[in-house]
Amino acid sequence: MVRITDDLGQPVTVGSPHRLVSLVPSLTEAIAASAAADALVGATDWCTHPADLAVTRVRGTKNPDLAAIRALRPDLVIANREENRELDVRRLRESGVAVWVTDIRSLDDAFRSLRRLFAEALGTDVPAWLGEADAVWAEPPVVTGRRAVVPVWRDPWLVVGSQTFTGDVVARLGLVNVFGEAAERYPRVELDAIGAHRPDLVLLPDEPYRFTADDGPEAFPGVACPLVEGRLLTWYGPSLVVARAALAAAVG
Repeated sequence: MVRITDDLGQPVTVGSPHRLVSLVPSLTEAIAASAAADALVGATDWCTHPADLAVTRVRGTKNPDLAAIRALRPDLVIANREENRELDVRRLRESGVAVWVTDIRSLDDAFRSLRRLFAEALGTDVPAWLGEADAVWAEPPVVTGRRAVVPVWRDPWLVVGSQTFTGDVVARLGLVNVFGEAAERYPRVELDAIGAHRPDLVLLPDEPYRFTADDGPEAFPGVACPLVEGRLLTWYGPSLVVARAALAAAVG
């Protein structure tokens, strides 16, 4: 057994985990696409990739069934600072369950954190797709200077603000997030305020709010509103290999 620290500097004692529970959809997919796939025994209801994932479901990211998690006798639970509640992490730790918390607010954070997760916490080789994704996102921006807004909810309208993984994805594409200097990470804004910034496009993802052709674009007449798979904007896993090209195609 080795005592190391997670992304928040909290000590975690790990060995070679044989039973893993993931409370983060993108990390569930990342683990399932790695050498540690067979160790995954539990995941949330929101962990939809891979589609054939056959593990025990432990409810949601914000309301996990702690009793069900403990019953799985995990060697390690994987969590994220933004996705999961500190209260749930603390309660698991207080009951003797080891929890590794990631903190990912940019692409560089994702690549660094995932390498540590695999090499240090899980004791496996770093998967090839992670190196591929790192190389893809190191390429020059595909668009330059177009002003964009990324809503994540409506009624009330919430948009991507500062210090977020999605905001960095948008910036690395070459777009300018018009709310990128906001004080909040996901500021609540009035619809008129979005229009006042005169964006060139509004990216409408299908998660967490499911924007569709009939629900979203009508709020921004005269503005390009590409519908995009939310996973491409928000997930830090194998989808990063294809996300750049797919998003570039969507924004034109």
